[in-house]
Amino acid sequence: MTESGAGAETEPEARTRRAAIELDGTDTVVTVLEDAETGDVVGDDGALELTESVPFGHKVALVDHEPGDEIRKYGEVIGVATESVEPGEWVHTHNCDSARGKAEGRR
Repeated sequence: MTESGAGAETEPEARTRRAAIELDGTDTVVTVLEDAETGDVVGDDGALELTESVPFGHKVALVDHEPGDEIRKYGEVIGVATESVEPGEWVHTHNCDSARGKAEGRR
């Protein structure tokens, strides 16, 4: 890092890379394999920065999703977005409706 002062440049802060699973090229989310914090990066190329903390085993959006868009994991449709979701956001029950394992009477 260079010295601080007027006009001095600083090196970018190192970001923590977190392991995640993406099994199919059609996946629109990845699953993190450890707790991840805002600013951590995931993905094969480490280019996706998390915009919020995501717990172990949960999904992170790889692409923009609009309400009604399919959520694809492991090459399968697992749900639909219930609100807009941007890359790097946590995908869970607050913004995704499951397409599997619905109890009778649930939408």
